[in-house]
Amino acid sequence: MGDDPHLSEADTFTIQMEADPLLRSTIVAVALLDQTPHWGQLLDRVERATRLAPNFRRRLEPGRGPLAPPRWVADPDFDLSWHVRRVAAPEPANLDVVLELARVMGMGAFDPIRPRWEALVVEDLADGGAALILKLHHALTDGIGGIQLAHHLVDLERHVPPMGPLPDEPDSAPGGLVDQSISAARFDLGRIGQVTGDLVRALPGAAASVARHPFRVWDDLGQLVLSGLRIAQPITRTLSPVMTERRLSWRYGALDVPLAELRAASHEASGTLNDAFLAAVAGGLAHYHRRHDSTVEELRVTMPISLRTSDDEPGGNHIGLVRVPVIVGDHDPVSRMMAIDRTCRTWRDERALPHSQLIAGALNLLPTAVTSSMLRHVDLLASNVPGFDLDVYLGGARMERFWVFGPPIGAAANVTLMSYRDQCCIGVNTDTAAVPDTESFLDCLRLGFDEVLAVADADHVPTTVVSVAAAR
Repeated sequence: MGDDPHLSEADTFTIQMEADPLLRSTIVAVALLDQTPHWGQLLDRVERATRLAPNFRRRLEPGRGPLAPPRWVADPDFDLSWHVRRVAAPEPANLDVVLELARVMGMGAFDPIRPRWEALVVEDLADGGAALILKLHHALTDGIGGIQLAHHLVDLERHVPPMGPLPDEPDSAPGGLVDQSISAARFDLGRIGQVTGDLVRALPGAAASVARHPFRVWDDLGQLVLSGLRIAQPITRTLSPVMTERRLSWRYGALDVPLAELRAASHEASGTLNDAFLAAVAGGLAHYHRRHDSTVEELRVTMPISLRTSDDEPGGNHIGLVRVPVIVGDHDPVSRMMAIDRTCRTWRDERALPHSQLIAGALNLLPTAVTSSMLRHVDLLASNVPGFDLDVYLGGARMERFWVFGPPIGAAANVTLMSYRDQCCIGVNTDTAAVPDTESFLDCLRLGFDEVLAVADADHVPTTVVSVAAAR
């Protein structure tokens, strides 16, 4: 979104690293609905949403020019009926079946000549409900931006009056080769001009600073460089002795955790909801390693830190990725939360984090084999996204649950917390080479959450695993 059709460096990174299929950046969301949505009303809302967020009507063209990244180009053949489909649920028509359909969608590659998203409505579930599976590429948006975009789709009431005429359709004519070349040249010159202008404006102040405090300036520069190296440092081995293998085979699982109880547990350690979430996941990983006759003191977890501001549009990625060593061996959940809080605060204060676009640009210059080796040895990817805090409706159907299954991107698993109403909907995406026993992995995560929740409520009712994608 915005006037510049070119992808940012961070968005370009999500595209370029997919030269290794293990590093696909496909996000899948599953909304469980209390009834089948009204088809015409749903299509109307999706049509409106694509006009308000026009990158959902655009495809990606390769970058032209020495520096220009890929850019969004209008799809003249945009066909909503291809992107939004519906199917009757196969037997036994339960959530396991829905997650299996979502898993298969998530593992499939996007059609490169179409906009990178798809939606499937699964009707006639055994309980009378339905489900919406939404698949989209990470280049379209990050987690918080996705929730902002979702406001174009949902209603706050089951019955709403007609919304009136559709917004104007965005430009539907793709640029030709000449137009793309001119745009690429303009982008390259603009980027060079911006960097040059920043240097020119900074030189007088920098010169004065050097004259007054020569050692401090060079120390600050050195600290910034070291911070960037810490964020982008190569990783050559997994810390887990168990979750070491990787392949393009995913399996989905879902848990539900009460939001108020998890937040109350975090308060016992004077921490945040994210601290309690990570402490629970770490405890689950400790259980999982013990089941495999192994112990581990800490694991490396990739966490997205939101850099999004109120001025940013919903589309695109406004996050910095940090790979954090998370303590696993500490069996006391309170001290584990406190240790995680200290670690996360340190990483959030990294001086190079606001320069994530620059770091992504440097990584984009590396061969895919180098990038792949850096990401394949991360143990886990964990993300916490604040969602809707009240009931929302899709085509007249009330949303009951909303799980997000993020891509492992070379890690053994991705665990994503999406809050919805009074629940934390935990979506778990495991690489089956690293985690061949997904049911056991989910059960261990359940134990980890129970340990953390018991900190605030000794009478806590044990967490349940909601569903695991049916094995074929």
